[in-house]
Amino acid sequence: MAMMFVGCGHQAPQTPSQRKGQEPQVDSAALALLQLNQQLAEAADRELTALAQEQDSAFALYEAGTWMRIMSKGDETTPTPQANEEWTIRMRVYDLKMQLLEDSEASYRIGKKELPQAVEENIGEMHHGAQARLLAPWYTAFGLRGTDRIPPYENVIIDIELR
Repeated sequence: MAMMFVGCGHQAPQTPSQRKGQEPQVDSAALALLQLNQQLAEAADRELTALAQEQDSAFALYEAGTWMRIMSKGDETTPTPQANEEWTIRMRVYDLKMQLLEDSEASYRIGKKELPQAVEENIGEMHHGAQARLLAPWYTAFGLRGTDRIPPYENVIIDIELR
């Protein structure tokens, strides 16, 4: 005996933003969060620009919004880090008052998002043994989540050394 199952043919209900003939509804909470993050990013840029200008030595502003100063060029006969290579990097992370937040040394694979964006984007300028100081806004450092030891939305100073 053959059985046949037939659906009722009714379309599943749609959320209000998907109803035909209506304008999509704006997610006001998401829009407010986006605007707040934009304001916080602009404030971070102003704060780090002022800090970079107060320093005795020259910092250069890089495309991602991070300021960098090479403290030691290292062995310029060695190649710079390339994507998929593994490098040992020592990072000391400070708040803007130079309070140490984190001190670590580990091997990282370049280009695999294992490092903060600020470090990842500037490390290509360095050679083995080089040391640099970064003034990194929260959005290129540890973001809106932070880490166990670094608070969310924290602008930081990152000292890096390639080993």
